[in-house]
Amino acid sequence: MGITRRDLISALAAPLAPLPHSARRPNIIFVLTDDQGYGDLACHGNPIVKTPNLDRLHDQSVRFLDYHASPTCAPTRASIMTGRHEFKSGVTHTIYERERMSLKATTIAQVLHSAGYATGIFGKWHLGDAAPYQPGKRGFDEVFIHGCGGIGQDYGGTCADAPGNTYFSPYILHNGVFEKTDGYCTDVFFRQALNWIDGRRKSGAPFFAYITTNAPHVPLQCPEQYIDLYRGKTPDENTARYFGMVTNIDDNVGRLMAKLTEWGIERDTILIFMTDNGGTGGVRVFNAGMRGAKATPWEGGTRVPLFVRWTGAWSPAEVKELAGAIDLFPTLAAIAHAEIPAGLELDGRNVLPLIERRNVSWPDRYLFTHVGRWDKGKAAQSKYARCRVRNARFSMVSLGPEKNWQLFDLKNDFGEKENVIHRFDKEARAMDAAYDKWWAEILPCLENENAQPPAVSPYKELFWKQFGSGKPA
Repeated sequence: MGITRRDLISALAAPLAPLPHSARRPNIIFVLTDDQGYGDLACHGNPIVKTPNLDRLHDQSVRFLDYHASPTCAPTRASIMTGRHEFKSGVTHTIYERERMSLKATTIAQVLHSAGYATGIFGKWHLGDAAPYQPGKRGFDEVFIHGCGGIGQDYGGTCADAPGNTYFSPYILHNGVFEKTDGYCTDVFFRQALNWIDGRRKSGAPFFAYITTNAPHVPLQCPEQYIDLYRGKTPDENTARYFGMVTNIDDNVGRLMAKLTEWGIERDTILIFMTDNGGTGGVRVFNAGMRGAKATPWEGGTRVPLFVRWTGAWSPAEVKELAGAIDLFPTLAAIAHAEIPAGLELDGRNVLPLIERRNVSWPDRYLFTHVGRWDKGKAAQSKYARCRVRNARFSMVSLGPEKNWQLFDLKNDFGEKENVIHRFDKEARAMDAAYDKWWAEILPCLENENAQPPAVSPYKELFWKQFGSGKPA
């Protein structure tokens, strides 16, 4: 099941293939939620959570059934932005300066902007809070974001949000200036995105709206009416709060879909929904038969939903081929007829042929997972700690710290219960060799491992500069 250079060249050969359905480049809206698992959707079988709007989007979309992100949030965002494994952009953690995406990286926002798209981000960035790393310098025209990995978080160094923030009426950095918002954070992000989209649609130019909620990530703060939907129906109060946050997201997705119809741009707009890693607060209720959760190398740590809808252009369908977050960069570039800079090496593949079911030839591939988060200075010693190699059939996992590969035949054992490495020695050796090659490629890219934190976080410094040393009333 090895992958040849010829296979890869063939699979990547169509990133700029013309779209048959529209001479006009579509708008792109990408909704990415934080810590929502594959099983946290009614359409995926969850028996408790209510997600009628996402269920409807699921039914109207091309759905990817074997689609994978990284096990944690900042790494997934780096792979989305760059089309490369996150470690190649120096992102090996979610904090301690190791969440900063390399300034040498080219982002999909830059590529779309160069192709004439207006670009906006609304919510969570989490790829560096210091000024040079901010999204306004990475291809986004409109920036409306919180800091750190979540509203109110503070890990010292460069990674901290505005002081004292909560999920209700937080201070949000809007194009470099803090604004006091009014309302629950997810509602605030969608409202701001819709206002921006309304302005862009009237201009006639295509737009890319990246709506990145920090819900349903902890802390589990949510309007009471959403929590009340689940009290007494879940194992505990925290699960009720978590599902309430998911349903609030669903309501906002419903409002977004209604606006696209009201404005008459539904057929001009591709709507994408994805989550950033495996499940958290809902896995006790339902995990879609998978082993593991966020921050693990098992299926439950990396498999996420991907719904892609283009009304009138793409028929609802299921995609069973192996794909992942690294594939979004070349795919979005293809959708936008955007030129990928010469010499830029991507790990991802353009998945438009899978979406449109045209000229589909999808050679097997390897996807590499590593949870990262090793102690400072311990990268080299962490090669086999919480890592995985995936291809279309097999998942090979090592929990470390030494090499201790376990091989699982997902075709016959989706729950990863039986180690069959001794029955498939040839496949295991090929995957091990591929992992060795990949690890050698990423080690020189780990530029943040020994980064020194500043005395004061950039967000705090900027906040205090704007308001003074105390939080404004």
